[in-house]
Amino acid sequence: MTEDRRPGVAFVGFAFTAALLIALVAAMSQDLVAGWHGGEYAELFLGIALGAVLAGIVLRLARPPWKSLGTGLVLGGTFGLAAALAIGVMLLVAFSQWSS
Repeated sequence: MTEDRRPGVAFVGFAFTAALLIALVAAMSQDLVAGWHGGEYAELFLGIALGAVLAGIVLRLARPPWKSLGTGLVLGGTFGLAAALAIGVMLLVAFSQWSS
C-alpha cells in the first residue's frame, strides 16, 4: 500500500503554525494587548505550540490530505517548543553568569 504524500499540504500546516508563533512574538514586541505582560505571551506561545502538536497528532490519524497537514502541524509545533526551550536555556545560562 502506497502512502499518499502531499508535501504542499504539510508545508501549509508548518507555515500556519510558524505564522501564528511569529505573529505572537511581533504582538509581544509591540505590546499590542493591553494589560498583558511577558508571562501571558509565553503561556500563549507554549499553548499554540502544544496545541499544534496535539492537533497534528490527531490529524495524522485521519485520511489524506489531513494526514499531511497533521505532519506540518507537528513539525511547526515541535520547532516552536524547541525555540522556547532554547530561549529558556539561554536565560538560565545568562542569569547564572550574572553577578550582582
